[in-house]
Amino acid sequence: MSQLQFDPSDFRQALSKFPTGVTIVTTKNTQGEKIGVTASSFNSVSLDPPLVLWSLKKQARSIDSFGEGKHFAVHVLSEHQQELSNQFARQGVDKFADLALDEGVAEVPLLTDYSVRFQCVCQHQYDGGDHVILVGRVLQYEISECNQPLLFHSGSYAKVVQT
Repeated sequence: MSQLQFDPSDFRQALSKFPTGVTIVTTKNTQGEKIGVTASSFNSVSLDPPLVLWSLKKQARSIDSFGEGKHFAVHVLSEHQQELSNQFARQGVDKFADLALDEGVAEVPLLTDYSVRFQCVCQHQYDGGDHVILVGRVLQYEISECNQPLLFHSGSYAKVVQT
């Protein structure tokens, strides 16, 4: 069976029509350094057992800090956290500078401002083309009073509008 060929930028634009939530995923590497990335590829998988997934580009410098048996936290961002999302999407900066942090399971750095926060251990890791798909078993979760999430749609941030 032959593979279809798509124009990558056109395909990316088509995918951008599906709105996603915006998250920051944090962990600690083996040297004890705090690691954090912005990700919009978060999704629920299962209620029993409690599983979530997200994906990370294989070329990401932090790829070795995530994987089976390693702990991480997924922070679903609130609508007022666009700048924080941008901060964690940049390379070469101290992403955690001037942030209030808590410490989670396995000393994972936890952001104190979030809509929802999930603490996980990576249970499975799958090849996903140019990404790695990480499935985490949720160990703990916390829901904030701020329930309006930050969204991403068509290359821009968006907000939920109740009708």
